Amino acid sequence: MGQIEDLRLFVHIVEQGSISKAAMKLKVAKSAVSRRLAILEDRYAVALIQRKPGQWEITDTGKELYQRALSVVSDVDAIAGDFTHEPHRVEGPLSISVAHEFGLTFLSPVLVNFQERHPDIQLNVNFDNRPIDLVQDNFDFAIRITSEVTNDGNAKLIGQSSYGIYASKTYLTINGTPKTVKDLKRHKLLGFGTAKRGEWSFKDPKGGTQKIAFKSAMGSNSGVFLGDAARQGLGIVRLPEFVSRPLVTSGDIVPILEDLSSWPLNIYLMHAESRRFNRRMRLFSEEMQRACSGAERPIT
Repeated sequence: MGQIEDLRLFVHIVEQGSISKAAMKLKVAKSAVSRRLAILEDRYAVALIQRKPGQWEITDTGKELYQRALSVVSDVDAIAGDFTHEPHRVEGPLSISVAHEFGLTFLSPVLVNFQERHPDIQLNVNFDNRPIDLVQDNFDFAIRITSEVTNDGNAKLIGQSSYGIYASKTYLTINGTPKTVKDLKRHKLLGFGTAKRGEWSFKDPKGGTQKIAFKSAMGSNSGVFLGDAARQGLGIVRLPEFVSRPLVTSGDIVPILEDLSSWPLNIYLMHAESRRFNRRMRLFSEEMQRACSGAERPIT
């Protein structure tokens, strides 16, 4: 077995989380896998995996070797796929961290469809908005949404969305429809976040900025929850388009103050600088770019 295959074996061990599972995956004896791992550790004169009864942990050196071995193996597989005519099965783990509500409302069907078309990829999706360390937390990608512009070379802008102002027809019938930003002050406004006071900023048709500070009639860190509250007539809400779309399509809420716009929400696909793209990462990146380029579609 050559050095490339030794590295491939080590990648399998790490990704499967145990020697026995790697042996089952490769359809070889567990003893053979253990022996090759021992040879690899002897070659580099380091412990790659701490193995004790009831304990299995990759060492820091093992983590570094995994990342570098993954790049080497991925490059070899990419060459094989690019220069042979035989179909190359794409397989292996793919860990993704996705902005919580964007993932559940917009990306969920896209991710499910990706898994159905590539059943040999073990897709692991974490819906979370917290800042993460892609290397330390062992994610291949993170998808985040922000109104800020980032020049980080490892963050690729793959789409945009926007905010709108919405209310139910029932609420507007009872309370009237605001025609200006100032009119909003006499309405019940549902604020994103848990602060008692909120602020909304708008761009008017002339390019100016209009703001309104208000005391929230109700607040939440969930746009989906606020959309449901607006659907039930509890107030006026400001929502990202990917959250509001199904509610508008169903007629549960309607847009108001449509002559005002907001600064775009930028959708970024992020990856660790040290992680080289393998084929499954390239496939996922291309899929997300196609999907998110249409994140702000006209509502029909």
